[in-house]
Amino acid sequence: REWFFGNTLFYFLTGVSDSLRSGYESASRNFDPADVEVNMAGRSFLVSGANSGIGKAAATEIARRGGTVHLVCRNKERAEAAKGEIVTETGNQNIFLHIVDMSNPKEIWKFAENFKTKHKLHVLINNAGCMVNSRELTEDGLEKNFATNTLGTYILTTALLPLLEKEADARVITVSSGGMLVQKLNISDLQSGNGTFDGVMVYAQNKRQQVVLTEQWAKAHRNIHFSVMHPGWADTPAVRSSMPDFYQRMKNTLRTEAQGADTIVWLAVSSEATKLPSGLFFQGKGAV
Repeated sequence: REWFFGNTLFYFLTGVSDSLRSGYESASRNFDPADVEVNMAGRSFLVSGANSGIGKAAATEIARRGGTVHLVCRNKERAEAAKGEIVTETGNQNIFLHIVDMSNPKEIWKFAENFKTKHKLHVLINNAGCMVNSRELTEDGLEKNFATNTLGTYILTTALLPLLEKEADARVITVSSGGMLVQKLNISDLQSGNGTFDGVMVYAQNKRQQVVLTEQWAKAHRNIHFSVMHPGWADTPAVRSSMPDFYQRMKNTLRTEAQGADTIVWLAVSSEATKLPSGLFFQGKGAV
């Protein structure tokens, strides 16, 4: 199937329909609700990019199951509103907020080092991301998509691995995208400085990088279960702002935020998830 995002021809090799609401509804007939009907009291979760979209939806479902949830967000005002809504909706008071810019390496590292002295952590969910459609540099001179999606994910995960190593049944889930299938790993131009800048393809390359990172982490850290996943195409603020043409074409068929977060929650809380090998890529509740 071929779809145009502005002037970019983007191929969904896995099929668009499988990633939309209809695909979720079809697959959900085979889901076992018991997999996620679990009590997470006493377990600690960190969700980046948790103030809206599937990050907030995942955090809400984990909170509903009694988990302690740490929300890592960039915008304080929106984050505080999200925290209040999660507490009100779930009745769980163990929701903690941390303001971190995931495009700033020093800020991420400082946060993680401080976090390790005060908290325990069982599950890290790398959800924060961005798709900037023109080439922008951070204050450190880093291309913003790479800084947020790849480097930020790498630094946060690497810094928190020692904390995760201390716990039983530790997990790391990284929210990638089926769009990664259109890109082979390219380490020669990490800052996307060569040729015409295409934000959609830069994002897809970042998502490929996340998959490769997950595979390498799984090999190096056998006591932690790593997974990376495609949440499908959901109606989120990020999709609306970063992919407006796609959103206008597909808005009536997109998954809800909760449907997009469903596999994240399953990977985070279900005992069935860790029966599968570490390091796999998931589209839905099955490895691809």
